[in-house]
Amino acid sequence: MNIIEIRNLKKDYPLGNTTVNALRGVDLDIPKGELMSIIGPSGSGKTTLLNVIGCIDGASEGSVKVAGEEITALNDKQITDIRLNKIGFIFQTFNLIPVLNALENVEFPLLLMKKFTKAEVRKKAEKLVDDVGIREYGHHKPAELSGGQRQRVAIARALVTNPHIVLADEPTANLDSVTGASILNLMKEMNEREQTTFIFSTHDANVLKYAHSVVKIRDGLIVKE
Repeated sequence: MNIIEIRNLKKDYPLGNTTVNALRGVDLDIPKGELMSIIGPSGSGKTTLLNVIGCIDGASEGSVKVAGEEITALNDKQITDIRLNKIGFIFQTFNLIPVLNALENVEFPLLLMKKFTKAEVRKKAEKLVDDVGIREYGHHKPAELSGGQRQRVAIARALVTNPHIVLADEPTANLDSVTGASILNLMKEMNEREQTTFIFSTHDANVLKYAHSVVKIRDGLIVKE
């Protein structure tokens, strides 16, 4: 069973008087429980593809089904609901909330879900903060953390809701090799235990070792699976 089905996906961005064709007709099926790496040079469309799957960007043309729902046909409320309940996103730029400490950042999506008590939220967040190895930094604000520590907060926040799909844009980019390996092991365990689907955009050879499959993208098109 495919958790993601993409047909003839195109994404264009206006740039001054020209149009950038970031995706030019992508077809891709991703089975549930897959651990996939998307590789390609800078500007090839990797991040754009993740952004469209993650409901952060809309498609210009084509069909995108996520967990059985055609996301190109949904309204803003439905899109927000899918992002909150089915997708975890690890951004290159972290996207942490500066006024919240590390633990509160991890708790935030659970609070938005409105289905856990405060005690349950705290317990779940503390476990993930522990799992990614930043327990002692739980009460530090993002500005007080290193890039690697912020990356780990972002990873904990993406995993804390037990999403169906985790989209990770260069998830190990700010981590040393030991921390990177422990984070990848955590994701691999979650993939095996929960059948969570992971899609990585990466240049890191270590990430590729964990992948079940590798998809190559160039100039907005998939050139090799």
